[in-house]
Amino acid sequence: MTYAIKAPARYAQGAGELANLGRSAKKLGDKFLVICSDNSRGRFGAQVEASLAEQEKEAVFTTFHGEATKDEVFSKMDECRAQGCDVVVGMGGGKALDTAKAVAENLGLPCVIIPTVASNDAPCSGVAVLYNDAGVVIKAVLMRRNPDLVLVDTGIIANAPRRLFAAGLGDALSTWFEARACKNSGARTMARGNVSNTGLMMARLCYDLLMEKGRDALAAVERHEVTPALEDVVEATIYLSGLGFENGGLAAAHAVNDGFAQEPQAHGMYHGEKVAFGTLVQLVLEKAPQEELEQVLAFLRDTGLPLTLAQLGVKEIVPETLKKVEEAAVVPTQSTKNLRADITAQEVYHAILEADRIGRDYLAR
Repeated sequence: MTYAIKAPARYAQGAGELANLGRSAKKLGDKFLVICSDNSRGRFGAQVEASLAEQEKEAVFTTFHGEATKDEVFSKMDECRAQGCDVVVGMGGGKALDTAKAVAENLGLPCVIIPTVASNDAPCSGVAVLYNDAGVVIKAVLMRRNPDLVLVDTGIIANAPRRLFAAGLGDALSTWFEARACKNSGARTMARGNVSNTGLMMARLCYDLLMEKGRDALAAVERHEVTPALEDVVEATIYLSGLGFENGGLAAAHAVNDGFAQEPQAHGMYHGEKVAFGTLVQLVLEKAPQEELEQVLAFLRDTGLPLTLAQLGVKEIVPETLKKVEEAAVVPTQSTKNLRADITAQEVYHAILEADRIGRDYLAR
């Protein structure tokens, strides 16, 4: 049995941390291709440029067009070569970051990640999820190494939309339950090994911080204020969740999230919102203790994350469509098997409906 752990070379977090980009990245190269949306460039581009210029480094900006597709990756690779850049920077949300990671991986260049929201656990991982133009996952690219630098400015995170921060809580919520499932089943992780005690403990700490401080951190975001609770929870949602899923493994929660790409009514939901409901589905599949269910239900309710299909955007349950969701969640390449190897699509179907019933009953109390 092999235990394996992957992590970024350096993780830096704090209010105003973006001003330290130049000092933090100065040994990585000289010309930085910054992949970001026009909005992110407008808000933070001048600061990125100034911080790099302080170290006599150059920033070249290129617009991310919203979807992490193969065409987007290849386009940015061509631009990186044409501009003679020797470092790739991803700044923005998860898809912009995954695009940057894929570009850096394919070109063999150092990678810097600057998340502007804490909506998912993409920043620290050595995984890039690619989509088609319709937003359906087509491939998870496993990198040879994780990002060289992950720089998190909590001042920026505190001023991002509340819903995006809550989505990050939902993504991180699954980390402990999926890592626990992988440990129990002996599944291999994206770090190409079995779940280590270190990976499991990171996942557990992530969960404990969410339960203890997640609500306070969300309140701080509503006030646009950096607080100790916010710092701790950002560490949980970005660092611990990122390392926790990669080194602890994925199970049914993320597979159900992927399955909901087959449900058009859920297309307006964020990744973390679908994962949050997927966590509830996984707990149903596991026949989790009532006390554990209650803790998760209370957290979902208090943070505004979906407990029901209706809250997930599925106002009308269409059995034929839900069947596509369940089937997508149990294809051989999916992680549902890490919970239990013999789980059937029918079991997932019934677990989705039961999770919905439990959520509706909880809200009706």
